[in-house]
Amino acid sequence: MTSKSTCLNDFLFAFLDIETTGGNSARDRITEIGIRFWKAGTVVGEWQTLINPETRISPFIEQLTGINNAMVAQAPVFAEIADELEEQLRGCVFVAHNARFDYGFIKSEFRRLSRPFSARVLCTVKLSRRLYPQHRRHNMDALIARHGLAKVQRHRAMGDVAAMLAFFEHSLAEHGEERLEQAIGALLQKPSVPSHLPPEIMKELPSVPGVYRFYGENDVLLYVGKSTNIAQRVASHFSGDHQSSRGVRMSESLRRVEWTETAGELGALLLELKQIKSLKPLFNRRSRAAKSLVSIELVANPQGYLQARLVREIDPGRLGDYYGLFRSKRDAERALSGIAAKNDLCNRLLGLEPAHEGPCFQRALGRCQGACEGLEDITRYNLRVQIAFHGLRLRTWPWDGPVGIIEHNPRRERTDILVVYNWIHVGTVHHENELHDLCLGGQSVTFDLDSYKLLVKTLMGQNVSSQSIVELSKTGIPDVMMP
Repeated sequence: MTSKSTCLNDFLFAFLDIETTGGNSARDRITEIGIRFWKAGTVVGEWQTLINPETRISPFIEQLTGINNAMVAQAPVFAEIADELEEQLRGCVFVAHNARFDYGFIKSEFRRLSRPFSARVLCTVKLSRRLYPQHRRHNMDALIARHGLAKVQRHRAMGDVAAMLAFFEHSLAEHGEERLEQAIGALLQKPSVPSHLPPEIMKELPSVPGVYRFYGENDVLLYVGKSTNIAQRVASHFSGDHQSSRGVRMSESLRRVEWTETAGELGALLLELKQIKSLKPLFNRRSRAAKSLVSIELVANPQGYLQARLVREIDPGRLGDYYGLFRSKRDAERALSGIAAKNDLCNRLLGLEPAHEGPCFQRALGRCQGACEGLEDITRYNLRVQIAFHGLRLRTWPWDGPVGIIEHNPRRERTDILVVYNWIHVGTVHHENELHDLCLGGQSVTFDLDSYKLLVKTLMGQNVSSQSIVELSKTGIPDVMMP
């Protein structure tokens, strides 16, 4: 709801633009700041300075902005102008075009000095979207062309400030003071939202557990996340200061938000894992599906000594026979090397050396007790192997068949039954009558490292008593869903 007390004459607006060495506020630095102060229809002051970024300006940025290394060589560093800048902006409304960029860089520079900085922020991209919703493009070049604004020196701080203020004054003349006051009042009260998203998105997001998805142009999936409160988590994405180039790129690309509600946190976690692996969003780095998980199996050789071999086909029905889950052969071999070194086990029996006559290489160094030559007692060696690998042994499924983990959200009158078997999340239903229809579509259900870790932690952890778990008979679910 728009504040009735919003009045243009009440505010001192600081129209600000910066030039930088790049788009990553955590790595790149400011090279120029320009500000024009406006109050009650009058420009009341200006402030501008070049800044030595304390790093090289690339040829591309030099060509874009016209600011080169020679120009900033004798300019002050940010620390030298920080006090004056803070004083200039005190009590002002911080106005910028795509304000998340400029505001994020200013905050990052102050953060490097271990100083907080905050201001009320008005984005003229969002102001243009609100006042001229019939138009699709709201970048500065589009505004200059559409509204017939005077040409300026683009990509220099005071040039862009002049264009921004010209747009502001043009909007005031075209829409009138009351309409502009309403738009500004609404924007100053709203949480920060990327400029390409509709302002009402925050009203639509539910405050419940679930999974949210960010989409870019051409409906490309950018990111999948989960939360116990979707609205709160998405708002935290929007309010960030973009301390990484990844955050900047995702924010600038964002065009649409979609979400799926769940009854509880476990359901949200499992759905997030499944969607990251199956949909492969561009900006998710963790939990990507491994092409083929690798585990270790211990089998006796003809002499009776236990030897390790790597396996890629994991049978969920006999998990207790496997040790460790690794995303690659290299990771598995690294684990084997660590176990061998810590426990003086034979590298050849662990598959770390090819078969050959004579002792293994570690035996010559005194790091193997002779199993490769048949000199160590078989029973003693095998016991040492079992003790060494004990911590890696996978947990066997503790129930006779599938179980249903029941999550209930009374506020939404929603119940989810998460069907799990052999540490595999088979699917989610909302009523026991739906169990018979589960997986009738012939979907393949595969063993997954991240789901295994999550379910073991949840079902075998200290809080297992808080979980509502019911055993399901194998005959109660179609065979097609069974691993």
